Amino acid sequence: MIKELERLGAEHRLRAIPAEREGALLDLCSNDYLGLSTLAPQYMAEFRERFGDAPMSASASRLLASRQRHFNAYEEYLASLYGKEAILFNSGYHANTGIMSALGALPGTVIIADKLIHASAIDGMRLAGCEWRRFRHNDPAHLRATIRKALEGRDVKRVVVAVESVYSMDGDRAPLREIVDIKRVFPETILFVDEAHGFGVLGERGLGAAEEEGLIPEIDIIMATLGKAAASSGAFAICDTTMKSWLINASRSLIFSTALPPANVCWSHLMTEKITEACSLRENLRSVCADFAKRMKDATGQPPVSNGHIQPLLTGDAARALSLSASLREAGYDVLAIRRPTVPPGGERLRFSLNAMLRPGQLDSLFETLISSQP
Repeated sequence: MIKELERLGAEHRLRAIPAEREGALLDLCSNDYLGLSTLAPQYMAEFRERFGDAPMSASASRLLASRQRHFNAYEEYLASLYGKEAILFNSGYHANTGIMSALGALPGTVIIADKLIHASAIDGMRLAGCEWRRFRHNDPAHLRATIRKALEGRDVKRVVVAVESVYSMDGDRAPLREIVDIKRVFPETILFVDEAHGFGVLGERGLGAAEEEGLIPEIDIIMATLGKAAASSGAFAICDTTMKSWLINASRSLIFSTALPPANVCWSHLMTEKITEACSLRENLRSVCADFAKRMKDATGQPPVSNGHIQPLLTGDAARALSLSASLREAGYDVLAIRRPTVPPGGERLRFSLNAMLRPGQLDSLFETLISSQP
């Protein structure tokens, strides 16, 4: 173990839980895309008035808990937004591992996932025990060929296609319309879309890329997390009645975990309501993102991988990523270096997580630092 830790250190990949950030660092690490965590104090009076009776513990798993009222109310609200059933999970990790393993437990299932799908979905596929494959990132033609090959001469009852709407490291988006077109060609397909980084930010009501592209009815399972733009914790899945029943019966992460505190669920309920009304915050975030992408290109000469709320600066080297992160910290910005295994070898980077609270002038020193740090 010690040797392995020493090896990670030598490769500039040794991780540690960071200390509480002190001072006036501008946070460009967290996924508080709308700034609702910053705005939270102004919502506390409404929260206490509406949900003051919500207990701080469910005291049991969802299938055993006697306290269900607040869970049911929030799931019904989510169902009214999406026009489908909703089910809550304790986190995005719990949701993805639980959903993938539950689908894989059905005989005749093959899972085909985007090459850059989140680690939680990969862990779920491993737990599933079924056959699973990967297709080249955001490559619909390769997805189509991979599905066709999986179905050839075999008794495959369902093909689960798993993608993210917005990818967490590059900030690029899945070609959902093309993937839905492929789903129509192969009726065995179940389409799973992880909206962890789309929920709150995209769509007229912030319901994600599926809403923005008018595809909610076409997607079999939509998963969204509540610890990012929603300034809370937990996750939910949107699906039809049959799928919800199967997840309740087969998702081990749901069945065998103590449920979220009802008070937490109520806060998520309130934050989701605020998200649906946050059109001006989403508009400001779009403006922040467009300006950031332009200035990043001017400062580094790198064309932007994304124009959205997640924008990377590729270094291809862990040591350089750490050095740039340290320089930006001295300039007043909290930007973490992303290294293997979070990204593939050569994909080391800084990941800038933008939010709607950023104002003109706040990033001037950041770009000055990047310009002075160019080799």
